[in-house]
Amino acid sequence: MKIKLISLVIISLQLLLAACANNSVDSAEYNGKSLEIGIVGDPPQVREENIKFTSIELRDIKEKKQLENFDAVFIMKEYLVDAANDEYVESYQSGIVPFFFIESEKSYLPFVKKSSTYEGSPDVPTKDYATGYYNNPKAEMQYWGYGLFDDIRNEDNIKDAYSRIFNTIEEIN
Repeated sequence: MKIKLISLVIISLQLLLAACANNSVDSAEYNGKSLEIGIVGDPPQVREENIKFTSIELRDIKEKKQLENFDAVFIMKEYLVDAANDEYVESYQSGIVPFFFIESEKSYLPFVKKSSTYEGSPDVPTKDYATGYYNNPKAEMQYWGYGLFDDIRNEDNIKDAYSRIFNTIEEIN
């Protein structure tokens, strides 16, 4: 009887601890300068007030229309397949702005390598939520991966990833 009671208490404590486990990271918001982000797709929900998203289309990227007016460009998941077409490679490699591919399972490679497709590129096992690419004309090419805390997809972790992206954008501008 005593062993059953002790076992019950231990199991109850384990369940309580598991229920109280933190599945989110408590991170700082981006508090740098105001950023203007060109975005292909719907803008994400972010914590920051100093971020302005301006809707653009893929053809604007191809034509390099007003890219210099943005601090960066985000391409959201639903546009990744089309964004990997060869017609955009030159724009990504131009070094005008950094590009961030949101929820890309393929990293940045299908976007910057001619004759590759999004579907034909292998999945990258890193499980990054977002991948950034910048062919910096003043330095070497740079890329970044932004994962989610403990690979857990929830609102807090996604907002944290965006805050880290904003910090990167400020650092390179």
